[in-house]
Amino acid sequence: MTVKMEADLHTHTTASDGTQRPAANVQMAHEAGLAAIAITDHDTVSGVDEALAEGAKLGIEVVPGVEISTVQGGQDIHVLGYYIQIDDAQFLTRLASLRDTRNTRNDMIIERLQQLGLDITMDDVLKEVANIKRKGDTVGRPHIAAVLLNKGYVSSISEAFDKYLATGAAAYANPPRITPETAIAWIHEAGGKAVLAHPGIYHDDALVEAITQQGLDGIEVYHSDHTPEDEARYLALAQRTGLLITAGSDFHGERGGVVFHAPIGSKRIGIEVLQSLQTEKEQR
Repeated sequence: MTVKMEADLHTHTTASDGTQRPAANVQMAHEAGLAAIAITDHDTVSGVDEALAEGAKLGIEVVPGVEISTVQGGQDIHVLGYYIQIDDAQFLTRLASLRDTRNTRNDMIIERLQQLGLDITMDDVLKEVANIKRKGDTVGRPHIAAVLLNKGYVSSISEAFDKYLATGAAAYANPPRITPETAIAWIHEAGGKAVLAHPGIYHDDALVEAITQQGLDGIEVYHSDHTPEDEARYLALAQRTGLLITAGSDFHGERGGVVFHAPIGSKRIGIEVLQSLQTEKEQR
């Protein structure tokens, strides 16, 4: 196997809504010939230590990361944080508050599903994840989707999202969240760099442009859901604004035989970007 000096900077594990343990993601990065991988679970860093330990065994650099959920202009916006200090007490308290908001959202979704006549409870969801979740992990829509699938209300995870859980779907809910600007500040205060995740899925380039003016360090130009046109447009934006350019598969594992969003290593970038992601915030 030839190791290429490249990194996949966006992957999820069982610590949030992925299906694989953090160590397994690192193993897959090794098998894909990557030199580095980031663990970027939603609103938690609880999977990073396990990944770091596996990376040390395999000679793979593990980038400590997180993906923070925010809202601006009524739109869900995700901000990636890299090389944050994962033991920073203030940051961990802030992430815990975001997970509380996630729990509120889950309850709102369950209530709406029940109003639609579906027999589903939060206890069902917690039983679904009981064997994979640890302290500090997050529970979200994919886990609700899994229960809907198991109960026969949908025939696939994709159908669960399309019919009930995606933005604008029948049971969608979005409680108040922090803004991207706040998430960026939190990441900086924890010693990390802030990168706007998958701007192409927001379908609002004026909003993306506005967020680039909020202290952002980089933009995820290369993402599994981006078209070549998206990539060209965001590359030009990054170059014009002086933002770092990153890439990530947004791997979530496999559900029902389908890989979400794409396999580890399907989107990658040269590891030289890691040095820029690690420079002190005073040099930004």
